[in-house]
Amino acid sequence: MSNKQEALFSKKNIKLIKDPLDDNNPITVQVLGICSALAITVQLKPAVVMAVSVFFVLCVANVLVSLMRKMIPSRIRIIVQLVIIATLVILVDQTLKAFLYDVSKELSVFVGLIITNCIIMGRLEAFALANTPWKSFMDGVGNSLGYALPLIVVAFFRELLGSGTLFGLEVIPPNWYIENGGFYANNGMMILPPMALVTCGIYIWVQRIRNNKLVEEN
Repeated sequence: MSNKQEALFSKKNIKLIKDPLDDNNPITVQVLGICSALAITVQLKPAVVMAVSVFFVLCVANVLVSLMRKMIPSRIRIIVQLVIIATLVILVDQTLKAFLYDVSKELSVFVGLIITNCIIMGRLEAFALANTPWKSFMDGVGNSLGYALPLIVVAFFRELLGSGTLFGLEVIPPNWYIENGGFYANNGMMILPPMALVTCGIYIWVQRIRNNKLVEEN
């Protein structure tokens, strides 16, 4: 590996990806963007699509703002950032309507709400405006993956236990169900809105059990 490649993938740069996955997760630690995370987790497919959408918007927006950081007057930086994010969100929204119309309908207004997602605005303000494009890209990757991880885990268990499916496909054999002489019944509570909060709470609890850094000192 050349010196240039080593610089690109230095420990500090890799840390930009690893930290948001656990120690500094935007949803479970910083509690940002949690509304959409809880609202679209009844099924796995829309959760994955939302995660990919945020990944695209955050990574590209971070790089663009970093490239323009020395040209953006301080007093209008928020407006410029919003224009960049809104443009990217429109691209995502139109792409979903063209190729994944059913998912686009399921996500409804939540795609548009990416524009005001606290994670994206926060990373542009706190990181992209002060760092190089490559570091900003790595930061975008880390935080978008940090957003995606709890989103997908929560959606996985809610769909599996609530509907017996994953990506809309039946994964629990029909002969397991009580009505067919088996032993299993879907937990209908899992698809109710409050269970998104409960499942996310369990995720946070498990995360804190395995990561001592997140335990608050008394």
